Amino acid sequence: MNPVEPLDAAMLTAELLSDPLHVAVLLILAPPATAGPGYVDELFEQGLADTTDMDPRFRRHPHIGLDTAGFWMWRTDECVDMRDHLERRTLPAGADRDALWKLVSELHSEPLARSRPMWIAYLIDGLEDGRFALYLKVHHTVIDGVAGMKMIGRALTTDPECRGAPPFFAVRQEPDQGRGGAYRLLRNPVELAHTAAHGVISGLGFARELAMGEISTAIASIGAGVAVLPFGAPYTRFNGRLGRERAFAGVSLPKSRIGAIRDAAGVTGNDVLTAVVAGVLREWLAGLGELPDRSLVAICPITVRAREGQERPADERRANLFGLELCSLGTHLGDDVDRLAHIHRAMGWAKSQVARRGANVTTLLLAPSIGPTVLSPLMPFAPRLRRGYNVSISHVPGPKSEMYWNGAHLEEIYPVSTAIDGQALNVTTCSYADRVMFGYISGRRVMPDIESVVPLTEYVLTELEAALARRGRRR
Repeated sequence: MNPVEPLDAAMLTAELLSDPLHVAVLLILAPPATAGPGYVDELFEQGLADTTDMDPRFRRHPHIGLDTAGFWMWRTDECVDMRDHLERRTLPAGADRDALWKLVSELHSEPLARSRPMWIAYLIDGLEDGRFALYLKVHHTVIDGVAGMKMIGRALTTDPECRGAPPFFAVRQEPDQGRGGAYRLLRNPVELAHTAAHGVISGLGFARELAMGEISTAIASIGAGVAVLPFGAPYTRFNGRLGRERAFAGVSLPKSRIGAIRDAAGVTGNDVLTAVVAGVLREWLAGLGELPDRSLVAICPITVRAREGQERPADERRANLFGLELCSLGTHLGDDVDRLAHIHRAMGWAKSQVARRGANVTTLLLAPSIGPTVLSPLMPFAPRLRRGYNVSISHVPGPKSEMYWNGAHLEEIYPVSTAIDGQALNVTTCSYADRVMFGYISGRRVMPDIESVVPLTEYVLTELEAALARRGRRR
């Protein structure tokens, strides 16, 4: 047995008291023209019989008990029974996308068993025109969303004639893993000593950056008006308890429309995607009579990955490649173009802070915002006061070309992320070929009509396009 890393151990312990911490992805595929009526059945049987050498991360599961002295440890299963990790579901005749969203909501509500490797896949047929779906759910301690998307991407191909491709869980040698792999659990003693010494030497610099970060955040909140102080977000229903049942909905939009807005407004593509989500939240809350006067705030991962061609120090390559920052969503602004400009300034400020301070300092600065936001709902009588943020928004790059899986054309990819008490709405977008998919995940008690965000997303994008056109004509 190997010890579970501290962050993963904390997640496993927190899950005992709170919500499941798994992530998932939904792939919608069209079978090849030559496929017979039993095509999905054949895929399922092939999956059950697969004997591919499995990535060690997909063969281990956590364990804690008297034999581990109360510490979380990994146990590795030499033989993995695929019947525990691959299941079939069939939608009723005439089922539409809402039926698929409902099924995914039900599947995402169920926690993963800890007595076996913490992942499971579902083959779902019954979609229109013979289409089928693959829903893959993995615990966050096994792999994160970005790495998981890359792993799925490696199981796909641009060749529609390719058959027998290795499954996503197959062992692959990562080019940047080096000896021991990216998922190595214990560093050697020399590495540990070097890391400890580096931490002591850099401690004063870290403290200085932390203090200066607090000061610069306060000054920026007065000046530019886009920085978010701790407890700067209004209380919303997204800051309450999640409930047991999940609610999911997905939306696919042409990437060309996002790019046209990006170019016309002089912003980034992610700014446009964030603005669309902000507009959806504004419209949805306004429809309930619950739109706060103050702007909603999102917590967003900000990459600090070196640009292509730039070299990072060896110790930095081992660190997290993203920091977290808070972004004001401008939901208090009625004008769509003004809201987009507000988000552009807010994200620009956030990126500059992460680039200047680094991921560790930036994330630590958010502790006063993150802690109370996710812990308050656990209290029996939590006051409905301001929170650190309201929603999590992230953007994940997917394959740039049209892809195939055993001859089936991949049409759409929907991230199905993690929602928890206090952060009861998570929106993740994924780009793929010429499209961008939005995955909304919340609790059924929080967003009982989550399917309404599908037409609402299209409406908000159309309104933003029209507002930009009007602004351009007035110039």
